[in-house]
Amino acid sequence: MTTPATGTPDITDGRKGRDPAHESAIAPRRVGGPRRWWDWVLAADPGLGQLQAGWRTLVAMVTGLATGYGMSVALGLPAMLGMMAGGMMGLMSAFAVAENTWQRLTRAILWMPLPFSAALPLAAWLHQYRVVELTIMVAALAVTFFLARFGTLALLGGMLLFNAFMVGMMANVPLNLCGEMFLVALVSAVAILLTRLALCYPMPREDLLRTQRAFVVEARRVADAATDALDPDADHEVAVKRMRRSLRRLNVTTVTIDGRLAQPEVAADPDTAELLHRHLFDAELALKGIGQCVQQLTRLPAPAHLREAMVVGLVIARDTPLGRADALRPAAQLIQQQATAVLEAPETGAEEAEAAALARRVGHLLDTLADSLAHWLDLGWNAPTARAKVPFQPTVALEQNRPAGTGAVARRVIAAQNEKGWRRAVPYLRAPVHAGLAAAIVCPITDAINPQRFYWGLVGVMITLFGTNTTHERLRKLGHRMAGTIVGAVIGVLLLRLIGPGHIYWTLLVIVAGLTFGSWGMQRQYGYWVAGLVTALVQLYGLSTPYTGMETLLSERLLDNGLGIIIATACAALVFPVSSRKIAQEAERGYVSALEHLVSQVAERWQDPAAPVRLRGAARGVDAALYQVRGVARPLVRMPVGVRGRGAENRLALLAAATGHARSLAAAADIDIDLAPELAGRVDRITATFVESLHALDHRFATGEPDGTWVRVSPLIRELEGVLHAPSGPRADRLHVALRELAALDEALAGYADDRGLAVTTATPEPDPATQAAPAAKSAAPTTHAASTLDRRTQAALAAWLAHTRYEGAPGAKQVPVSSGATAGTPAARREPAAEAAPAPAAGPRGRSAAPGARTASPAGTCTVSGSLHCPEHPGGCEAWITVVSDRGKRRAGVRAVGGRYRITGLEPGGYTVIASGSAHAPTARFVAVDPSRGDIHQDIELKPARP
Repeated sequence: MTTPATGTPDITDGRKGRDPAHESAIAPRRVGGPRRWWDWVLAADPGLGQLQAGWRTLVAMVTGLATGYGMSVALGLPAMLGMMAGGMMGLMSAFAVAENTWQRLTRAILWMPLPFSAALPLAAWLHQYRVVELTIMVAALAVTFFLARFGTLALLGGMLLFNAFMVGMMANVPLNLCGEMFLVALVSAVAILLTRLALCYPMPREDLLRTQRAFVVEARRVADAATDALDPDADHEVAVKRMRRSLRRLNVTTVTIDGRLAQPEVAADPDTAELLHRHLFDAELALKGIGQCVQQLTRLPAPAHLREAMVVGLVIARDTPLGRADALRPAAQLIQQQATAVLEAPETGAEEAEAAALARRVGHLLDTLADSLAHWLDLGWNAPTARAKVPFQPTVALEQNRPAGTGAVARRVIAAQNEKGWRRAVPYLRAPVHAGLAAAIVCPITDAINPQRFYWGLVGVMITLFGTNTTHERLRKLGHRMAGTIVGAVIGVLLLRLIGPGHIYWTLLVIVAGLTFGSWGMQRQYGYWVAGLVTALVQLYGLSTPYTGMETLLSERLLDNGLGIIIATACAALVFPVSSRKIAQEAERGYVSALEHLVSQVAERWQDPAAPVRLRGAARGVDAALYQVRGVARPLVRMPVGVRGRGAENRLALLAAATGHARSLAAAADIDIDLAPELAGRVDRITATFVESLHALDHRFATGEPDGTWVRVSPLIRELEGVLHAPSGPRADRLHVALRELAALDEALAGYADDRGLAVTTATPEPDPATQAAPAAKSAAPTTHAASTLDRRTQAALAAWLAHTRYEGAPGAKQVPVSSGATAGTPAARREPAAEAAPAPAAGPRGRSAAPGARTASPAGTCTVSGSLHCPEHPGGCEAWITVVSDRGKRRAGVRAVGGRYRITGLEPGGYTVIASGSAHAPTARFVAVDPSRGDIHQDIELKPARP
């Protein structure tokens, strides 16, 4: 027997409580929509910067080679010369020109033929003067590093000068053909520019939207990982590690978005950029809080129905289309209602009460997430309706579409050196001297190994000194170079012998494909670029080298590259060295400076509500500083914990914890407060003492002398909380949160200061008559999540609210409509089962179960639930994903509805929540009570549109 579709209300229908201001919060096409199969690409490559690099290389190389070949035919040049000139324009434009406006892109690409063609005649003339040729090559490399300080065009000029000498030497270009080579390079550059504008047009606004989509993907991964962590049968350690990884990737994505907002042509105006930054910051903070609460919940005995409600709510949050971000609110209410029911139950124990308090916190955070996403998505598409208090100011620098690492720190170290006399020129000459000296040493050695390929050593010098700042980074690059060369050589030789001689088009295809793959992977791992490059070069070498000698040639290349890298690393470490220890100290000093800026901004915000401060921007600056510390502290080789020193790991853990508290402090402290003069004086003393301690830590890094003292202010903060009698409300709650986060930040940094050798003392509270008269006020401050269960006024208010939304839904009974705050599936929305039905579990959304006498078609002891999905917009059936959650909070593997029909097999006795969600529908949940003795169940589900 089958049962008709039940009338259980849709728990995700948030239109009744919808804020009219959010009616236009429709996600942009690039950001919104359901889960897609390519989402993993966006998550791994926020903004698709790596794919764009590969696509640029493909377009530019194909255009350059084709144009060079066509021009060689038109001008009567050897095909190899024409393709080499055109290919060099394509390679350099793809590798070094990534401007995000068409004007700068045009200027850079059209500039490339000029330095290349200017140096080519000199390279051709020097063929007969070997020593002079080698000397000029060394000087050209040094000049390239000198010009790198003066912007993109100067760097391009230097690189093309060096490449012109290499091309002239490799191809033995005759002097009388240099004019035709200039025409080839110029026409190739114009053709590359036209194809780049047609097929790779810079769209920074679209890149930002793709990065926002990556944020959404990671947010869904966090919700999914949190759901797994709540599974009672799951390996909680594995699930929590997965959730932490998702949160780390989420943070990388949000910091990257902040960096992109500072780039030209990305945001419409500074006010829009600031509002985007604020809402995204709050959304990330909410997701971080959800992850932390779930992590604590895995260690507590949460009641089964509370766990079920949380899993259902998180699945709904994961599957809700962005056009219905407000639909997260009923999911939040579902969790809050179940948590409140646990807190109100007289038999609730201390651990269960703590679990319920954490669950209620998750509900509040989901509600905050819904609000932040709605505003954020609205700004992604529409102009802001109100101006930001302070325009956006960049706090995050990007390098290769990722938060900056050691480069910015090394530049600060060099700029801070106070030299006198001739040594004032050292910062400008350091890199050129390193390059020139290393090249002068390498050239004679590599020329003796193979005079025709001596430039391989120079290439090793160049790639070592470009983009590296510490000895660890250079040695790590050596490892990537060696491994990438070996892998590329193996793949290249296999493809070379597979294609065979004489198949020029297949050879060109492999060359372009190898360079494209390398350009795509360069921003992930340098070894990927080397593997793709060597694969391409093997095909090029095969045109002039016998196949039997390929292994010897590649071995010489590996040796020459290795010599160049090792000698360049040695020169950088011995000549005008920049100490890695100083770089590490500067990175940590920059972190302390960012924290000092944040605390100072908090103090200014509380003293003057009209002050132009950006607390979230200051906290994002702390994030960026932490990435720089991690970049410097990254070890050369990962070793087991027992072998590796634990000092750096402990310091990084303390700074990571401090950064989390800094984010929470920035969000909570951004309020207008009006304190009495005596309380305001206490706040001033706390912030002033905190800043003085940060100054002592900064002095430690500046001088290397641990003669300062860190004064802990957390006792002062706890004392302030004890005497703070503010009226209850959102502002008072946020003030208490801000004070607690400031105290937690102080504790984390006190541990860090102690690890760095500073003495740690505790600030002495000032005697206060009011405090002495009411000692119990100090102990009243909540210290754990369970303390919130003692708030009887909150419990009474929630009980009255739940009673207001209560309805009875037994078969045959008249249903009372659910109010805007109600959610089916909680004790506040309970259905009594029919008399003939099997007893249903005590928690979970209640729906009508199968009637007796149903036909049994499933294995003994199990049941099958099937039915149709339909909505007014899709009368023929809807496409959707079906997720099933048991009454223990365990999620089963999802199934896909095909042709508007779904079928779930193997359900054991018990209660289940069936959640249907799709690309064009908001999630809809139904409860079914499974009793195999009564047969299979038929459950039709009417879906709601994704957009109201």
